[in-house]
Amino acid sequence: MQQPIRMSLTPRSMPPLRGDEAVIGVPDASVADFWRFAMPDLRVNNTRGLFAEFLVHRAVGSHKPREEWVSHDVETDDGLRIEVKAGAYLQAWEQRAPSQIRFSGIRARTWSPGGGYAAAKSYNADVYVFAVQTAREHALYEPLDMAQWEFYVLSAPLVAALDSDSVSLGSVRALSGPPVSFAVLRDCIRSADPRPGATGG
Repeated sequence: MQQPIRMSLTPRSMPPLRGDEAVIGVPDASVADFWRFAMPDLRVNNTRGLFAEFLVHRAVGSHKPREEWVSHDVETDDGLRIEVKAGAYLQAWEQRAPSQIRFSGIRARTWSPGGGYAAAKSYNADVYVFAVQTAREHALYEPLDMAQWEFYVLSAPLVAALDSDSVSLGSVRALSGPPVSFAVLRDCIRSADPRPGATGG
């Protein structure tokens, strides 16, 4: 019988970084300098995904910080779990044509400090938000402009009905209907909440 993992190293709570903290031992270096080095371009896939999570976090007014190892991306103050997937037609590298948008990692194995990874993949959120940066010309690309983003919101039961680890933008559109803007994203997420007793449930 497999023995449970004994936890011996508990991380302490850390305050959010401001950006002006000095990197001790490195002259004239701050946390903001690191951010500029690591995430200078919102077109990069990983950074775009994090930015989309940030947008959803702001839209729902969550006060819960992002946690790297949890099974969903954003959680509201009342416990609604949201998975965020991001895509774009333009990338940070040269392309022959705009990208065909497909969202991956819809199902994933959960992880816990005590048990490691689960044996099987599962759907681990209540609501899924598919965010698309819509620019198709680099000269017009402005990732900080919400007019260039569109969002598609689906409840977990609808996503589970697709029975797939990845899904095309076309399939998302077929289920969700027209995209919504950032201004109404919060209301759409709340309306899709499938939990018993919730507005959308």
